[in-house]
Amino acid sequence: MPMLRRTGVLVLTATLVATGHAAAAQAQSSQISGRNKSIARPMAAARGWASTQFGCLERLWTRESGWNHRAGNRSGAYGIPQALPGHKMASSGRDWRTNPRTQIEWGLGYIKQRYGAPCRAWAHFQSHHWY
Repeated sequence: MPMLRRTGVLVLTATLVATGHAAAAQAQSSQISGRNKSIARPMAAARGWASTQFGCLERLWTRESGWNHRAGNRSGAYGIPQALPGHKMASSGRDWRTNPRTQIEWGLGYIKQRYGAPCRAWAHFQSHHWY
């Protein structure tokens, strides 16, 4: 019986440690997301987009990357706007891999040029699952 108790304690300890790391990672992700949204909000407003448009942008990029400027996927899409390929964002700055502001600038320009506004990009995403 003592082995069962020890095993149970180890499993419980491992579960608590794993849960703690997951909670810490989630908190860090939330901080990154919040910081990147706070960068994007005035940039979107500077383009003349109202808060309604920012709401669409928020939903779009939450689905695409969770607002994580280091998000990537197997297809080669990268960053907050999930540019495909990611290196297209170099047109907005050499620091495109690490700078959320550069990625946001590129993403806003892409949305403006292709869809006119974030809500149109969001509508396209909802019907096609990409933008």
